[in-house]
Amino acid sequence: MARSKRNGLPGWVQNKRNEPDLSTPAAIQTNCMMNSKRWVTGIIALPLLIVLVYKGGPVVFAAFIGIISLYSLWEYFRLVFHARKVVMRDPIPTLILFVAPIIIWAAYKNSFQTILSVITLNLICSGFLALLRFKSDPLVPEIITKQILGMIYIPLSLSYLVLIRNGIDGIAWIFFLLCIVFAGDTAAYYVGSYLGRHPLCPSVSPKKTVEGSIGGLFANIGVGLLFKFIFFPLLSWGGSLLFFLSVGIAGQVGDLFESVLKRSANVKDSGAILPGHGGILDRIDALLFAAPVAYFFKEYLLF
Repeated sequence: MARSKRNGLPGWVQNKRNEPDLSTPAAIQTNCMMNSKRWVTGIIALPLLIVLVYKGGPVVFAAFIGIISLYSLWEYFRLVFHARKVVMRDPIPTLILFVAPIIIWAAYKNSFQTILSVITLNLICSGFLALLRFKSDPLVPEIITKQILGMIYIPLSLSYLVLIRNGIDGIAWIFFLLCIVFAGDTAAYYVGSYLGRHPLCPSVSPKKTVEGSIGGLFANIGVGLLFKFIFFPLLSWGGSLLFFLSVGIAGQVGDLFESVLKRSANVKDSGAILPGHGGILDRIDALLFAAPVAYFFKEYLLF
C-alpha cells in the first residue's frame, strides 16, 4: 500500500484531503438522498423484522437467521477473496455454505456438541482438500484461514441469536438486544456526521469519530435503561449498565472489524441489497460481535 512520505500514513488516508467539500450544495443533496434511503429502508424493514421475531416462532426465526447467514457469507467471500473471481467455485469456501445451516440448526436444537463437531469436521475436510491442491495452489492455507474465519465470524456469531431467542424470555431479549445495538448505530452515525471532529480509527474508517462513538454509547445506555425499566425491572442496575456498555463497545468493534475487511478489498459497502445501508453484512456487523456478548450476560452474569 502506498504511503505518504510526509507522515507515513496510507495513501488512501492522505487522499482524504483531496476529497470534495461535504458542505457544498451537491454534497448536501447527496447526503440527504442517502439519509432518505436509509430511513425508507428502515421503515419498510423494521415492521417485517418485528413481525418475524414476535409471530414467526422459533423455527421461522432460525430459518431466517440461516438465510441471513448464507447471504452474509456470500458478501464476506466477495470481500476477502476479491482478487479471486471464481472463489464460489472453490470447494473450500463452498463447503461452509453447507456447514453454516447445520450450525444454525444445532443452535436451534441447543446442541453445543453438534456445533463443535461441525467446526472440527469442517477443518478436517478443508485440510484434506488442501492436501490435494497445495501443489497447484500454494496459497490454499490462506483460503482455509479465511474460510474458518468466515465460519466463526458469521454463522457461529449469528447462532447466538437463535440461542437467545430459544431461551427464557427469548423474544423480549432479542428485541432488547436489537434496540440497544440499532440505537447505538443510529446515534453514532448522526452524532458523528454533525458533531464529529476527532477521528476514532482513521487507518480503518476515516469518517468514524470519537464523538460519534461516545454518542452511540450514550444511546446504548439510554435505550437499554428504558427497555430494562419497562420489561426487565428485576435486573440489577449495575449489571445492566455494564451490559449496555459491553454490548455497545462490542458492536462498535464489530463495525470497525467489517471496515477492515472492506478496506482490504477497497470497497465502500459489502453489497447493495439495502438502499442507504449497503449489504446485509453492513447492517449486521455490530450485531455479529454484540450477540455473543449479550448471550453470555443473559446466561451467566445478569440476575
